[in-house]
Amino acid sequence: MKYFGKLLMVSAMGALCIFGAGDPEKRVRVSGEVLNEILDAKDKGIPEDLLGKAQCVGVIPNLKRAGFIVGAKYGKGVVVCRTDTGWSAPSTVIVEGGSIGFQIGAGETDLVFVVMNQRGMNDIMKDKFTVGGDASVMAGPIGRSTTAETDAMMNAEILSWSRSRGIFAGVSLEGATLRPDHKDNREMYGRDVTQREILTGAARRPAGADALYADLDRFPKHTASR
Repeated sequence: MKYFGKLLMVSAMGALCIFGAGDPEKRVRVSGEVLNEILDAKDKGIPEDLLGKAQCVGVIPNLKRAGFIVGAKYGKGVVVCRTDTGWSAPSTVIVEGGSIGFQIGAGETDLVFVVMNQRGMNDIMKDKFTVGGDASVMAGPIGRSTTAETDAMMNAEILSWSRSRGIFAGVSLEGATLRPDHKDNREMYGRDVTQREILTGAARRPAGADALYADLDRFPKHTASR
């Protein structure tokens, strides 16, 4: 039974990898569209004060979920971080993970997460890290003027939100892994480039990311990192 569960997990992840294919420049554009739609939600958006404090912002459009006894998730998106001169170029990233359980169905979820402090930013720079393991994570509050005042939320390195379109109502980042998509980053920047190099501002912004920055620039940094 244990072997059967592992086999189902591998099969589910393989199918999701196929669904998640796409060129990196299109991924940047779609990520900008998703962020714009979420930020323009009048009463159901991400609190603006949190975006002003965010060190990094990640968007994973159409994160895939598939389940039949074994649930799995896989998505491709982008992450940008603050630098001394503004927002960095986007790094294309992969989010993946799964859980054993009685889950049947499939769906898609748009995922947005913000990195709230320097510790979380350091984790984002890694070649791979586990959310909830290497970095603490909590579901973010919803509402234009909601302020995260609880001790747990103030100490969380990552806050996340989801917009569900499929069978599952939401998505949890707990236990998921995040890593840079080196292949797509190489395609987008024309050379091998590290996650740290991109997110610290050493890589030039691609032209297709203008819409993404138009939204992020609405929220200038107004506090120092923790």
